[in-house]
Amino acid sequence: MSQRVNLIQESPENFGALNTLSRDAEERARESGVDAKLLELVRIRASQLNGCQFCIAMHTRSAREAGESEHRLQELENWPDSSLFTEREQAALRLTESVTLLNDRKVPDEDYRPAEKHFDEPQLASLLWTIALINAYNRLSIATSS
Repeated sequence: MSQRVNLIQESPENFGALNTLSRDAEERARESGVDAKLLELVRIRASQLNGCQFCIAMHTRSAREAGESEHRLQELENWPDSSLFTEREQAALRLTESVTLLNDRKVPDEDYRPAEKHFDEPQLASLLWTIALINAYNRLSIATSS
């Protein structure tokens, strides 16, 4: 594969804006009461679905630093069949998968409603921003990696 464009070098303002948006979204998520470990699980799961090895490694490291267990990290790909995740975490992971994969270009109510049950509106907004931003990072990383 040939050398790909270096987005940080070629468009530092855009990359900086994305990083600022990401930091702001993280701060709002924390202020709204969304746990740091859950945010990392969401980022890891979206990255697994997208196949972004760089982001998987980075957010797995961050999850460990936030106190996430190795056992749960290993079980994350199989979260629907695991008893290690709470209903709240399952709702967030279900929404993550639905938004990341966008089957039929929509997020079905059966994937959205459980998140509404477990997260208030500021938390749900934070969760959706986290999902959207990790998908942006995943896509940019994958598109520019050789």
